[in-house]
Amino acid sequence: GLERGAKNQFSTFSNFITTINQKKEGIGNRNSPTQLVIPNIKNVRDLPPICLDVRQKQRISIDTLPQELKAPIPPEPSLPIRTKTVKDFQDDVEKAKSSGDWKAVHDFYSTTFDSFLEINAAFKKDTNSPFNTIEDSGINAKFVNVVYDALLNTPQDVQKSVLKGIINGLLQEWKGPRTKDDLRAYCILLQNPQFSNTSTYVIYAHLLRQIAALTEADHHFLVHWSKKISQKRFKQLVDRLLQFISLRLFPAKPEEFPPMVKCTWWIPSATKVLALFNAANSLNSPSIISYTDFYNSTLDHIDLMEEYHNWQCCGNSHRFSFCQYPFIISIAAKKVIIQRDSEQQMISIARQSLVDKVSRRQKPDMNMLFLNVKVRRTHLVSDSLDELARKRADLKKKLKVTFVGEAGLDMGGLTKEWFLLLIRQIFHPDYGMFTYHKDSHCHWFSSFKCDNYSEFRLVGALMGLAVYNSITLDIRFPPCCYKKLLSPPIVPCDHNTLVGICDVTLDDLFQIMPELAHGLSELLSYEGNVEEDFYSTFQVFQEEFGVIKSYNLKPNGDKIAVTNQNRKEYVQLYVDFLLNKSIYKQFAAFYYGFHSVCASYALLLLRPEEVEILVCGSPELDMSALQRSTQYEGYQKTDLTIRYFWDVVLAFSLDLQKKLLHFATGSDRVPVGGMADLNFKISKSETSTNWLPVAHTCFNQLCLPPYKNKKELKQKLIIGISNAEGFGLE
Repeated sequence: GLERGAKNQFSTFSNFITTINQKKEGIGNRNSPTQLVIPNIKNVRDLPPICLDVRQKQRISIDTLPQELKAPIPPEPSLPIRTKTVKDFQDDVEKAKSSGDWKAVHDFYSTTFDSFLEINAAFKKDTNSPFNTIEDSGINAKFVNVVYDALLNTPQDVQKSVLKGIINGLLQEWKGPRTKDDLRAYCILLQNPQFSNTSTYVIYAHLLRQIAALTEADHHFLVHWSKKISQKRFKQLVDRLLQFISLRLFPAKPEEFPPMVKCTWWIPSATKVLALFNAANSLNSPSIISYTDFYNSTLDHIDLMEEYHNWQCCGNSHRFSFCQYPFIISIAAKKVIIQRDSEQQMISIARQSLVDKVSRRQKPDMNMLFLNVKVRRTHLVSDSLDELARKRADLKKKLKVTFVGEAGLDMGGLTKEWFLLLIRQIFHPDYGMFTYHKDSHCHWFSSFKCDNYSEFRLVGALMGLAVYNSITLDIRFPPCCYKKLLSPPIVPCDHNTLVGICDVTLDDLFQIMPELAHGLSELLSYEGNVEEDFYSTFQVFQEEFGVIKSYNLKPNGDKIAVTNQNRKEYVQLYVDFLLNKSIYKQFAAFYYGFHSVCASYALLLLRPEEVEILVCGSPELDMSALQRSTQYEGYQKTDLTIRYFWDVVLAFSLDLQKKLLHFATGSDRVPVGGMADLNFKISKSETSTNWLPVAHTCFNQLCLPPYKNKKELKQKLIIGISNAEGFGLE
């Protein structure tokens, strides 16, 4: 790359430096901080391809690297001696502000950022120590933060001297393998707040390109060092990279940047560096920032299906696609990809059905374009099971539901009612398929053994159909369930391969059985003699239909005592037994049911948390957004009753707002598209004002009598939403 003719490729930087020197007379008063302005640089040559997809690389320990990666470690050059402390620097800045003489500050910045060696000399905690481990970067973070916080408030020539030094550093340090001092310099330069300004983007892009092109071993160090950055600074770094990508895609002033054809490497470089921060965030427990902070909503406005198809068709090539880095794609954008992929599959299968019909010289029927499910209300589960098993080839067609003996046309309401009724019946405790845990407010798979697990396959297919048909379900599974559902995300061709098995921890058990998890946690922290005081073995017991059965967690487990030395193994095996092994057949059927409908490479883009949001909706409520998107029938939004209603609802506690949403829609969660996707409607009920409000959950409709005052409306509404269960009052 740049090793062949670095001088020519960076000729624009030399021109830029010359321009800075020539423009000094136009700076004005050097004592006053001014807006940094850098001449446009348009003639940037396209640079060679950068490293492979960071997301697909396995993070490895430096100790496990092969010899060929360990060998070329260059010696660390000796660093200049720099003795300035944080206090010295702060004193210099205060003197400059009061006297107007910025020479000392200017000299510090121009010297410090002139080369990678000088950066290390200034900011390395101890210049005599190598700091060559992933645990400690050796960077004096406090000094770095103080210097950068002061930078934007210095005169323009000071700021330009920093950028000039960075350019020199990037030119000097390009050749040869990287030392740990080089990596430290990269880590420090990334935090420069000047890179939030679009006028510095050409320099920023080349910095990102060099970091993206580092070896896997070097990335390994940067990832672990990044974990030590404070949450505030970490978020600023991520936001700066996201802004860089957004403004390169949709520049406010296109003339500010080189033409896109000459800097095609900008966005891949930034995305690969962002992947390093995402890896650091994922390795941290708890994560430094939310995974949603990596979303770039600008990508919602590009051709996502082209990105998706490029990713599918060119998976083994070096062609860049945002789908290689799914952490940057928002859940709303992923939903669009999944829906369009689903629609294309629906159209393809419906077209094939039509062609088959015509080729057999049979009269085409519109019903053949849909997955038509006919069920009796009195035999809801068995009929649904039979229909879905019989029409397995049609599962990817548009769903239409008919209740036998009822004259109803399914415009979406009957489909939602079918889902609601079926879910309520299947998850009822008396049905025995799932156990409801009151402490965690969630369902988990019953471990009871049976001869036929087809009903678990039905539940999986229901969840798949809900995602496929954009229906939000009122299901309460723990996050662990969705992690298992993506293990693996694509159904293996070999049917002997285990599915639905994932690494589980005590934290996963806490989300389902907090009391049991707490007991196991106490066992791990117990300071006495575990063997003598607990008298336990590697054998556990479960009740099945009134009979106590025993299971060994390992061979001859009933003869192996739990001790202080092996208790961690015992807890891990017990958690694995509860969440994986004891329910394997049930969950495998559930897994295959879900993937029989949702089999798509688009699932590779999803995190477990995102699958949950697609199935159940988001728990984040915005009642003001609901107010703005609500439709009215028989009322106007200015009517007194409606004004009373929103005054009351907006003043509700979060718990009551959730109850209202559950009462009116059948779920207290919001679709991925937000409140507007609910199509919520308030209709005028001509009944007596003595009556309570009524809801038609299949149509997200609330029927509201014209109550005379706010107090009466609030009283009746709270009674209605607090006591309704299913399709009637408790």
